[in-house]
Amino acid sequence: MKLIRVASAVLNQTPFDWEGNKSRILAAIAAAKAEQASILCLPELCITGYNCEDAFHSPALQDTALAVLHEILPATKGIVVSLGLPLLYRQGLFNTACLVCDGKIIGFTAKQFLAGDGIHYEPRWFKPWPTGEAGQVEIDGVDYPLGDVFYDIGDVRIGFEICEDAWVADRPGSELALRGVDIILNPSASHFAFAKFKVRERFVLEGSRAFNVSYVYSNLVGNEAGRSIYDGGALIASSGQMLATGPRFTFQDMVLTTALVDVDATRMVQSRTGSYRPNLRKHDACIEVDFDYPVFPPQKPLVDQAAWEKGPNLKEEEFARAVSLALFDYMRKSRSHGFVVSLSGGADSSAIVCLVRLAVEWGVKELGLAGFLAKLSYYQRIQNCKSVDEIVAQLLACVYQGTENSGDVTLTAAREVAKAVNAEFLVFDISPLHRGYMELVEKSIGRPLSWQTDDIAMQNIQARVRSPGVWMLTNLRGSLLLATSNRSEAAVGYATMDGDTSGGLSPIAGIDKAYLRRWLVWLEKTGPEGLHPIPALHYVNAQAPTAELRPPGEKQTDEADLMPYDLLNRIERFAIHDKLIPVEILQKLQVEFPQYSLDQLVTWIDRFFKLWCRNQWKRERIAPSFHVDDLNLDPRTWCRFPILSGGYEREMREFREYAAKLKAK
Repeated sequence: MKLIRVASAVLNQTPFDWEGNKSRILAAIAAAKAEQASILCLPELCITGYNCEDAFHSPALQDTALAVLHEILPATKGIVVSLGLPLLYRQGLFNTACLVCDGKIIGFTAKQFLAGDGIHYEPRWFKPWPTGEAGQVEIDGVDYPLGDVFYDIGDVRIGFEICEDAWVADRPGSELALRGVDIILNPSASHFAFAKFKVRERFVLEGSRAFNVSYVYSNLVGNEAGRSIYDGGALIASSGQMLATGPRFTFQDMVLTTALVDVDATRMVQSRTGSYRPNLRKHDACIEVDFDYPVFPPQKPLVDQAAWEKGPNLKEEEFARAVSLALFDYMRKSRSHGFVVSLSGGADSSAIVCLVRLAVEWGVKELGLAGFLAKLSYYQRIQNCKSVDEIVAQLLACVYQGTENSGDVTLTAAREVAKAVNAEFLVFDISPLHRGYMELVEKSIGRPLSWQTDDIAMQNIQARVRSPGVWMLTNLRGSLLLATSNRSEAAVGYATMDGDTSGGLSPIAGIDKAYLRRWLVWLEKTGPEGLHPIPALHYVNAQAPTAELRPPGEKQTDEADLMPYDLLNRIERFAIHDKLIPVEILQKLQVEFPQYSLDQLVTWIDRFFKLWCRNQWKRERIAPSFHVDDLNLDPRTWCRFPILSGGYEREMREFREYAAKLKAK
């Protein structure tokens, strides 16, 4: 029995925050040593940060990363550590994991498969390393192995799958198994998406079983660079059994997870299955290093199976935890003095206000009051706060901005939600400003404006006139203005540019309205595990969503203006995600929504495509948003579409002809 304690650390890093990133790496190494771990896996590109974007091409960044690597080396005495950084080799930049042992660089394993879809742009900066190839890179006059290499450290073979390497069909682990590797390290920067954690669990477990190895997975945590959210969740498995898991969505800068792995046990399985090959082949690049491992008595796996199975895997819980953590990190990394929200009393703005409250509750619960405030040490005004309520009162300001078209229902809802979360609540009467703009334009064009002839312009000016005042308040506070647009609105342009889209961050721009309404009901009646629900959301959930921009007598609602939100989401899914044409979408909707007539479905499909094509320019201007799933419409990170296009004219003509034939039957 050869027992080795391995460790995985999740880190909350920031692009080229050299001292901060280094300090968190050193803290992880110190914690691993304190736990008597011999092998530590750290996240992908942990020295530079994962999302350095085009700054990766800076020679200064590459040189500084190497300098920081050397500064970390003395701390690695007596331990094996993987450290991620970009490395220039023969005019190509490679994403590498540097294996360090006992204070010395042993070699660099390069990533073979680059993530280049959706939110990922790795091929823009890095080159994929060819499978089975190895070279040498000179650093300060010393040659080090580089490429598709693995390591024999004290008679324990260690290999790498770097993030995307494990997500492809022909993953490197298959070849590592043939080389008799005992432990596979997976340093990752795997962003959060709904239900994605279960996929990670499967490839870690299946990798450990299929390759007959111990598998150590590490990840980033928090909002690293603005849009991506990382949920942490360290995993350690061996021969198909999960040995240890780390927490997800932690507010801590670093969390270490350790487990004992039995190298002899995995080798016995390899021997029985015929996969263990102790003799290297000619093309194998194995670097051998002497190293002594401590001796441990056997122990049971650390995983609490019940907690592991339960976890924060409910979609409502995942959404709450991911976005609240991202808001907190965005605030502190931008050094903003809290948030301002234009709270209308509707679902979107109410959800954002509640997410800010959850960020404070979870942060204080995990870090303690002193630890939470220490992370906001730059903001002196909150340092004397004694409770969650006091912190929220300082961090969050809500502004209700009404016109003559606003009603008591939304004002009451806004006031009650702000009171429930203990936010500052302000009321701006913008009616004089609204009337002033109306009179200004009427005088200039020489005619009165009316709802019969100028409907959209008269709605939009009310939304736009709300923007300057709330921006001014935001500037006075040194805060961050949160835009309140959702994904359903973005799809059809049902938002006023420089109105409800105003803000420096748009936290729910990736969330559809139908789901958001269900989430608010969950938060009203159930709430996250360990926290109280927010019953005041009843005032919001009892309403039909409305822009509240037309006169009250018209009883304006969003779904009357557009279409039912659940139907809108299906059309969006079919058209944008699944790339179906209008005829195919109609065929599917007739099956899924038999309650609607053919004429209704035709009208709504036609409306969707017209509004989608017409409003790409709006999606281009939405403030940075958080990525939460593969339905994201953000053109800068996920869903690109031309601003000008033919508007599906041919497809829509065929669609109308098809619908006419159906109607004639």
